[in-house]
Amino acid sequence: MSVSRAFNAFAAKVAKWAGHPLAFAIGAAIVIGWAVSGPFFGYSETWQLVINTGTTIVTFLMVFLIQNSQNRDGAAIQAKLDELIRSSAAQNRYIGIESLTEEELDELRQRCETRARAERLDDAREAADAAEARARERAAHAAARAGGG
Repeated sequence: MSVSRAFNAFAAKVAKWAGHPLAFAIGAAIVIGWAVSGPFFGYSETWQLVINTGTTIVTFLMVFLIQNSQNRDGAAIQAKLDELIRSSAAQNRYIGIESLTEEELDELRQRCETRARAERLDDAREAADAAEARARERAAHAAARAGGG
């Protein structure tokens, strides 16, 4: 097994375990145990340094492991979305846009929002036209009943 594959497997397991309620309970128990031990150590600087150092080390290492898992999950989701776009009637030009700059993505997002607003406006106009046509039809039907009967 390659180093990369081994690290990915390790990172995935640690990230999954770190999100488990038992992991939180163990962390909370450690903090409670540390806090309860304070009077025995006279709330010394060494006592404080133990929790500070421990949490810093764990946080530092977890950042890398969780980021690795998130990167892989994000890449997998992006590949799935790209395949859905490619196999559907959606516009294939959106495949790979995650590599655009922030400014390019903002511009693309604004264009999409503008198109969506225009489509909503068109839908509203169509609905209003349809409602007006139904109202005229009812009025004509009512007039025919009133005039003929």
